[in-house]
Amino acid sequence: MQPSILNLACVFLVLFSSLFSPSLGDPRVSEAGILCLRSNVTSTANVLSNFLDVMRKIAAKVTENCWANDSVTSPLPEIYALAQCHGDLSHSDCVFCFVQSRNILPRCNVLDAKPGRLYLDGCFIRSDYYNFYNETIDPQHDMVKCANQSNDSAHQQARQQFVDKVDRVLRNVSAVAPENKGFAVFKEARRGGVAGVYALAQCWNTLDKKGCRECLANAMIKARNCTPGDEGRAMNAGCFMRYSTERFYTVPTDGDSLKLGIIIAIASSVAAATSLVFIGAYVGYRKLSKKREVQKKLFGIPAIVRKSNLNFNYESLEKATDFFDESKKLGQGGAGSVYKGILPDGRVVAVKVLVFNTRQWVDDFFNEVNLISGIQHKNLVRLLGCSMEGPESLLVYEYVPNRSLDEILFIKNATRILSWQERLNIISGTAEGLAFLHGPCGVKIIHRDIKSSNVLLDEDLTAKIADFGLARCLDPEKSHLSTGIAGTLGYMAPEYLVKGQLTEKADVYSFGVLVLEILSGRKNSIFGQASGSVLQSVWKQYKANSLAEWIDPVLKGKFPVSEALNVLQIALLCTQASPDLRPSMSEVVEMLNDQECAFPVPMQPPFLNNNLIPNDYSRILNTNTGITNQLTNSEISFTSTINLR
Repeated sequence: MQPSILNLACVFLVLFSSLFSPSLGDPRVSEAGILCLRSNVTSTANVLSNFLDVMRKIAAKVTENCWANDSVTSPLPEIYALAQCHGDLSHSDCVFCFVQSRNILPRCNVLDAKPGRLYLDGCFIRSDYYNFYNETIDPQHDMVKCANQSNDSAHQQARQQFVDKVDRVLRNVSAVAPENKGFAVFKEARRGGVAGVYALAQCWNTLDKKGCRECLANAMIKARNCTPGDEGRAMNAGCFMRYSTERFYTVPTDGDSLKLGIIIAIASSVAAATSLVFIGAYVGYRKLSKKREVQKKLFGIPAIVRKSNLNFNYESLEKATDFFDESKKLGQGGAGSVYKGILPDGRVVAVKVLVFNTRQWVDDFFNEVNLISGIQHKNLVRLLGCSMEGPESLLVYEYVPNRSLDEILFIKNATRILSWQERLNIISGTAEGLAFLHGPCGVKIIHRDIKSSNVLLDEDLTAKIADFGLARCLDPEKSHLSTGIAGTLGYMAPEYLVKGQLTEKADVYSFGVLVLEILSGRKNSIFGQASGSVLQSVWKQYKANSLAEWIDPVLKGKFPVSEALNVLQIALLCTQASPDLRPSMSEVVEMLNDQECAFPVPMQPPFLNNNLIPNDYSRILNTNTGITNQLTNSEISFTSTINLR
């Protein structure tokens, strides 16, 4: 079989599978309207923790039932939340829509206790500081969104007929929805030059039938006022209504069910026979050609990669790692595995085998390879190149012989104990590496995942920052980068965790937490610690003027107290709640090297511990690429860290 036939088979299977998609795969995550309000909450101390807690509660219920309402009433302030998908979304589309809405809602600035309502075209989410579950309408804040009128000449000539048609479909869904668990769709086809009209009504499940009728009656008036426009949305406190000349919902109506049934029946018959042919042919093809040749045909290799010294031959890397033998394996993570390899020229390298294979990813992948490979610093693990010509994409790094910092620092009864000077050198080296990323390389590179497992130690225990899988570039002329949240809970700056606003100060915050770990010998886990996070513990010692007692007891007092206090104070400055109060990494380097430097007095840092962050909150936050159930309690990313030791 020729590769072109295989490609045709793949295309057929994709088209065939789409016929059976129960929701046609449209979660409708377009933003219809967002409302951020003022609140009467005077104390914001527990706002973030209560918000995260209530989001955790409703996330589990939405995943199961496609809607949820819940509250947190202690400690104050009380916070109530509601999330619901429209009745025509499939389960998977509903979950995706909810995750998208959950990522947008903090735009209302949760830290300032501002309640918010977000209407996406497929779902709704709201949080507030009072029980709003029985609200039907809110005249002061309910919204309407109208589209422009069509330029269709026939539509113009039949304007009144179109308005009457809109009125009929809106009345229909308003009448049916209260008797149908709050949901209804209806359409009138195009006739006599008058455009067809589709309508959807959705009441929130916290309303009874009477409340649903009241809400939809009000919404119908608002939506009808959008005529003769092609589309209108009414967004009330208790319901959502929409009409459009384009079909936007995914429930078959009228003759659509019969047509879809006929299509499925025909497709099933054809597919039953055709699939066997394709499957048999594909198996034969697999025996005649290695899968790496398939990838070449499908994705190709960018010419710039082939011609650069970044390109490694796949076969040579296979041999260097004994064909990725388990005995050569250095680490395992969600993004792939890392193996130790010896190149023909004698160089020892670490080879990361990645599991992603799409053309778009290949292009983005090389852009990052080209960026990171162009920077060199003694405190950064050097990326030597990559290979994209085999069945998997490979990254080739310099080999760092010692373990990652966390494997030395947190092992109980470890034979290797880091001295005070070694710890200080690791702190200084990491700071210098980050300062380099944030400055002299032309653009600001933000690592986004600074933590002890991403700091490797060479034979001299020199710190080397590793794993740039989450790294992002920031134009020096921009104040911040708005991006999906990725990283590790406990190390993530509050403004990034809540708002998705990324600056180099996010790395500064993570560095501050890392310093506290190095000095105390304690891992900063926000889960399962009755005493709270490392950050909370050191702040208590700072307020009690007993910071020296907090230094890792395995050092047995063998450290200069004044120097230790200075470093601890620097770490507290790095973890200030406001990014403006944190020093830059270049300033941190200066403070570490100049013992006479005068330090500002740190303010209380934000505390994120097991009382504040729900164990499964990572399932709510990650919306970068999609939805996964493979995240650990502390990871919010599709890119897991692998030690290149």
